[in-house]
Amino acid sequence: MVSIKIVNLRRKVKVMPVGMILLIGVGILIYLGFAQRALDRMRLTDKQALLFIGAVLIGGFIPDIPLTENVSINIGGGILPILLIGYLLYRADTVKEKGRAVAALLIATVAVYGATKIVPVEPTYSVFMDPMYIFASLAGIIGYLAGRSRRSAFIAGAGSMVLTDIISRVEVALIGGRGTLVIGGAGAFDAIIIAGILAVFLAEVVGETRERIQGGTSQVPRGHRKLEETPRDKNPHDKEGE
Repeated sequence: MVSIKIVNLRRKVKVMPVGMILLIGVGILIYLGFAQRALDRMRLTDKQALLFIGAVLIGGFIPDIPLTENVSINIGGGILPILLIGYLLYRADTVKEKGRAVAALLIATVAVYGATKIVPVEPTYSVFMDPMYIFASLAGIIGYLAGRSRRSAFIAGAGSMVLTDIISRVEVALIGGRGTLVIGGAGAFDAIIIAGILAVFLAEVVGETRERIQGGTSQVPRGHRKLEETPRDKNPHDKEGE
């Protein structure tokens, strides 16, 4: 009898989505100043990043915006990530970086979409983890490998999950699928957040490791020391969002 009550209690308790937990964690790191380097390279300030995180968290609870009779888009998991991706792409320093970001986005999207055809989207006992987390991890890794810079990695990682979600929704509609389709909702919300954070994390860790191996700023000639202290927008090491 007691075990039955425990099971029923667990069913009633709603667990916070992984994406929201990660956003809160990242928000704390940003507030404490641990993410300053990555934000600088992405041309984002602490306030902008925290504002975006807060908006995404709130947007996840706002009713979805209908696009058609049976298709809608989630504000936190759809509209806001798309706006941020567009902003980062616009702030890219050179045409070369913009092209690289778009190319990385397309490469990651093709890879993730292909993975959805191999791995069942719905969780099954034959898969060791939720398929959406597999797709998100794949998007984050390929996003970094193809984009390399923090900015391009985020665009490719999070953007590929958004595009894959949109393509999947369109595909379902074309084959006559019924029911309400929400872009950026449910599991897609978590996947977009995970992919974006993972891509930037890999770019930051690998980029930092590469700089340490190459000697970093410790071997910069004395005459160039002042360049390292230039304002964020003029930092020579920020070219192409590295």
